[in-house]
Formats: sequence, C-alpha cells, structure tokens
Amino acid sequence: MTTFKQMGLKEPILRAIDSAGYVSPTPIQAGLIPVLLEGHDAVGIAQTGTGKTAAFILPLLNELAERTGPSEPRGCKALIVTPTRELAAQIADNIAVYSKYISIRHAVVVGGVRPNRQIRDMARGVDILVATPGRLLDHMGTGAIRIDKTHAVVLDEADQMLDLGFLPAIRRIMTALPNDRRTALLSATMPKEIRTLAADFLNTPVDVSVAPASKPVDRIDQRVILVDRRAKSALLVDLLKETELESAIVFTRTKRGADKVARQLEKGGLKAAAIHGNKTQGQRVRTLDAFKSGKTTILVATDIAARGLDIDGVSHVINYDLPNVPEAYVHRIGRTARAGRQGVAIAFCDAEERPLLRDIEKLIKATLDKESAGPEYEEIAQQAAAHHAGSESTPRKARTRPQKTRKRSTPGASAKRKPKGNLGPEAKDTAPKDHKERRSPSDTPPTHSKKAETADRPKRTRRRRPRRRKEKRGAAQA
Repeated sequence: MTTFKQMGLKEPILRAIDSAGYVSPTPIQAGLIPVLLEGHDAVGIAQTGTGKTAAFILPLLNELAERTGPSEPRGCKALIVTPTRELAAQIADNIAVYSKYISIRHAVVVGGVRPNRQIRDMARGVDILVATPGRLLDHMGTGAIRIDKTHAVVLDEADQMLDLGFLPAIRRIMTALPNDRRTALLSATMPKEIRTLAADFLNTPVDVSVAPASKPVDRIDQRVILVDRRAKSALLVDLLKETELESAIVFTRTKRGADKVARQLEKGGLKAAAIHGNKTQGQRVRTLDAFKSGKTTILVATDIAARGLDIDGVSHVINYDLPNVPEAYVHRIGRTARAGRQGVAIAFCDAEERPLLRDIEKLIKATLDKESAGPEYEEIAQQAAAHHAGSESTPRKARTRPQKTRKRSTPGASAKRKPKGNLGPEAKDTAPKDHKERRSPSDTPPTHSKKAETADRPKRTRRRRPRRRKEKRGAAQA
C-alpha cells in the first residue's frame, strides 16, 4: 500500500497524519498496520528510525476511535510497555500528535518520579497506558492499576524487554492480561533465543520484517579507530574539536564512565552532558531538552539512550566503549541517519575489545574499516602507563591510628602498680621486686581500682543451714 488512506484508517487520524507532514508510509508501516487492523498478533522487525512507533500507534488509535464508552476505573483499553522512561515520554508525544482530532485519554507511568500523580491519572481509567515494567508492577501490586480488561498490548523494543533481566516482570504482566488480547512485539533486532521466549506470548503471530535482522542502515559511514584505552579521552576531545558536527552522542559502557567522559569533554572546552540510569527523571528530561535545543552539542550516554529515542540532527555517534552485546551496536548507531539523512558512526577499539568487534562484524555481516589513532596517542598511552606504574611503585604511608587497649586488673595488681608522683632514689631502692613478698600495710601503695580490691578479698563461702525439720520429725516419732 502506497498511502495511509488505502489502509482503511479513520478520517480524523488521516487528518492528524497530514498535519504532521507525513505523505506515504514507511515499509514497516505499510506491512504492519494492515496486520494489526485485522486483529492479528504480530512481530515487527525493522531498522532503527524507520517509523515503528507510528506502525503500532495508528492501529491502536483507529480501534479506540471505534470503541466508544468510558474506560474501567484504574484500567486501560490498550497497554504499551517500553524499557526506558525517555522512550515512554516519546511514545506519549506521538500519541498526542496522532490523536489530535479524536478524544483519547492516555497516561504515562514510569519510575523516577513520585507515584501520586500517576495514581490520580489512572483513577478514572485511560484509553492508552504507556508504562515501564517496574513502576507498572508497583501500581498493580497496590491496586492503583488493573489490566484485566485490557484488549491490546504492545511490547516495544522487544529484544530488550524479553531479555533475561526483564523476563520475570514481563511474564507477570502478561499473566495479568486477559487471554483474548492482541499482542505486538517490535524491535530493530530479534535474536533466535529471544524469539523462542516471545513465542510464549503470541497467538499465531504474523512476522513483518522489512530488512535483514541486525543490519545497520546503509546511510551511515562506519569506521573503527584502534587506540589504547589510556588515550581514548585525548582522542575523543581532539576528534570532536576537529570535526564539524551538528550534535553527537558518545556511548560508554558504564554510568561512572559516562560522567567521567562528560567532565573530560567540558574540561576540553566542549559543551557536554551525561545521561544514565542514576540521574533523576528531572535531570534526564532537562539534559535531553538541552541537547534537542542545541544548548548542549554532545550527549554522553549509556545504552539507556540507544533504545528508540528519536532525536533529529544527530550527525555523529561515537562508541567510546564497544558494547558487550553486539545487538546494542545496531541500536547505538541508529541514533544517526534518521529520516533519510546521512550519518557517521565511529568506534574506539582497544586490544581488549577486539573480540567484541569481531562479534559485531559477525552480526552485521560486514567488515568495518579500521585505522590507527596515530603515534602521538601511542605516546600519550605510554606516558599514562608510566605514570600509573610510578604511582604504584611509590609506597604510600599508612595512616595508623593508635589503638586504645583496656588493661585488666589481676590479683596482685596493686603490688605491681607503681605509685604516682616523683619517687626519689631511696623510694626506688626500697620498692619490693617480687609481688609475692609480704609487706606491711604502711608499705602498700594506695590503689584506686575496685577490681584489684575485690580480687584480693577472700571469696565468701555460703554456709548451709542445718536441717532441723528432720530432727524434729524424728523426735516426734520417738
């Protein structure tokens, strides 16, 4: 189908699509929308940035436009589960755009914010609920949200949602849904192991795949720079200063690494900010808004930002650390070359990351162009290694704190303890050397230890009372 009108969408939805500036559907939209409109379960696989979000939102809105009537209190007619808060907010924005001319109530339930407002939004029920798994289960546990009347569910970024870490939460959510629901799973990658797990949640699904699985878009210029890990920071600063870029996303493997790289870029005179899971929701929203508006030109992120975020104008993606999972590489570089534009993806690779690079090339079925960082960065790495070795060889002075030992008094302690004050030579000569030596009361030095006094005292023995009762009893018998 070449137009949205041929798909059978309602007229208010078509007007909203025209207002948004969309002329013709993308391949994933042309293949998935008719399947969902017919009521089938579906698995959609397409490259990042090809319009998967609209592919499942438009059929939901079309169905909700036909289903009139209020929603169940604390319930929802359709549920969209997504892995990250940012992606949930983006989906909610798309729902608002496409439902411009129809009456649709939607809510967002994510972690990182106070739950009171979410509880109020869900009190009367909504048509579409967009949620992350953790906070959704929290509200389900307290009874603030119920999904036993939900008739459609979408698992966006399905490979991550069904990964081992998310699988228990997804199973609990899917178990609470009615059996006659319609289920759709969408992602840029769908490994065979994940597909096996997804089969448990689908009823005779229709596969809609418009591109080979895990193949990056052809409009991205990809290359690899071989560099020592100690010289990555210097190379990154020089590269971003020399390159003419609109905006760039730098991916790190850890949250701590993202903060460290952002500080180094700011120290080098570049406008950078970090975003990761340890940031509050308010911090993450402000960071993304600054990046989208151009106040911040470089966003340093973990893989939290690689899942479905649609940010226009990202010209460069730099993998400061290669991901441990090769599929994550596809999601990372998919942040550039969106909406038909060109993009550049550069990956830094040290000696320890060579196996990860081979896994990525095996997944995308291509050999990436490789180049060396240059002798100046080798010298930087050697200097850093020498400085590190010198700091390790220099012993550090251990800070020792004097420990206070509590002395216990023992029998005869009063004899061992020397009297306080300045003793003359006569007193030292006359002092007894053996504590067992008998001394007169006048020679004994004064003691202030109660334990020593009680230790010198003889132990008291408890005397038994004579048994007089038996004697009286015997006398009485006599």
